Amino acid sequence: MSLILNIETSSKNCSVSISKNAEIIGLKECSYDEYSHSKSLHVFIEEIFKEIKLSPSDLSAVAISEGPGSYTGLRIGVSAAKGICIALNIPLIAVDTMHNLARKIECAEGYIITAMDARRDEIYYSIFQSNNCKIPKTIKKTDCMILNSTSFCDYLSSSKINFVGNCNEKIKSFINHENIIFSDFMLPSANEMGILAFIKYNKKQFENISDFQPKYLKDFGGRKINT
Repeated sequence: MSLILNIETSSKNCSVSISKNAEIIGLKECSYDEYSHSKSLHVFIEEIFKEIKLSPSDLSAVAISEGPGSYTGLRIGVSAAKGICIALNIPLIAVDTMHNLARKIECAEGYIITAMDARRDEIYYSIFQSNNCKIPKTIKKTDCMILNSTSFCDYLSSSKINFVGNCNEKIKSFINHENIIFSDFMLPSANEMGILAFIKYNKKQFENISDFQPKYLKDFGGRKINT
């Protein structure tokens, strides 16, 4: 049996869950207008252990949403995750934030495109094939694009596209197509991390705690990509 603490702080949603094997058994989260992760994260962790009547010493691993995302949010989440792992001598697992976000669309037809706001007309995005299952298949890893009227046209011409993330209004201002489906889900959550973390735990795909760094948005160049 594995008991994993999942931490998602890449956006304005401060989210913590605990999963037993792949099943979420506890969740605490709140989305703030301003980033308040430094005040809320450790409180949420403490509260969730009280609610499920377990202690940190029961943990098998800690999973962190690795980004891309907010520099401040990711730094706070990774620092907390590393501290717990070192104190308890347990492994650190990194979960791709965009893959986690894509899991909010279950059994969707066609492609799932996760899109998070960057700046001006830019978005950060990944592309997944739904496969009618709980683990979407990665088609294109996270990258940056400047939106235009032909963005994602190759995908739209042949299939439905389910957009999930906080860029719906921005995307609508550039693209209008009958194959587009906009999800109401805006931000990633630790509620979807359980199965992704469990798979990596079973495969022993652990991070080097001292060297691990999250994927900050600033690492991506603002360049135009023809997709």
